[in-house]
Amino acid sequence: MKQATAPLPNYPLSPLARAGVLVRTLADATGPAPHPAASAHRDAHYLLVLLTAGELHLMLDFEDLTLGAPALVLISPGQVHQLRKAVAPQGWGASFEPSLVAEEVRTLLEYGLQQPLPLGAQPVFQARGETLFALLMDCQQDVSSPVHLGSALQALLAALLQLTAGVLAPPAARPGAGTRATELLAGFYQLLRQHFTTWKQPAQYAAALAVSPSHLNDTVKALSGHPVSQHLQARAMLEAKRLLYHTDQPVKQIGYALGYEEPLYFGKLFKKVTGLTPQQFRRTIRE
Repeated sequence: MKQATAPLPNYPLSPLARAGVLVRTLADATGPAPHPAASAHRDAHYLLVLLTAGELHLMLDFEDLTLGAPALVLISPGQVHQLRKAVAPQGWGASFEPSLVAEEVRTLLEYGLQQPLPLGAQPVFQARGETLFALLMDCQQDVSSPVHLGSALQALLAALLQLTAGVLAPPAARPGAGTRATELLAGFYQLLRQHFTTWKQPAQYAAALAVSPSHLNDTVKALSGHPVSQHLQARAMLEAKRLLYHTDQPVKQIGYALGYEEPLYFGKLFKKVTGLTPQQFRRTIRE
């Protein structure tokens, strides 16, 4: 595989968006594309795809995915992705600004949709999702009242995301069951997104959330299945893998960028998490 020589593109939301939302049908091959999808890139926004017919073949953070309808897939800001192939796809894709997503919903979306969600057993949700996507498309195409329709677009998007969160939420995360714990988990995930390159100790997150390190760790582990330290390492190593594959930055520079001042420690941690040294991973993934 040819090595990357240019920085990995990171695309903002298209100027075609209205009120921070852009909806497109998957079958629309005639309209202007917001940006090239057939080469690896990142987005600075979310992309929620509802596939109702056909297939999509994607690369999402080093994993090759084949989506068969009906299915729901989320691509989060910063995730490296690429459209490999589309086979008679039907459905919609909604791109939207992260600021439009409530934090508790964001947590459920990002961690509940780490893998595509098959909808064969969710006919009610699928029907409601199709209705909301169709309404979003209808409002987007109406230019008669741009101010009010912008608010309507955001309200419809919020309804769609809330319905999706309801499907994804485990019993412990639903209203009235462990609300404080789920708020704490959401707060931890928010801080992790913001500070994973600089905050390396669980105590830093616990202090910011005004709880003890042991309480934070017990809560995060109970709800997510993994302790805080594992989340910290996994998030940093995922970004390391992205940079190793998609750029030609030296390993030492990548380690520095992720907050590791000692290249030897960075290399040992990467091997502990992935089973390969950074150099081995770069060679293997590019073969």
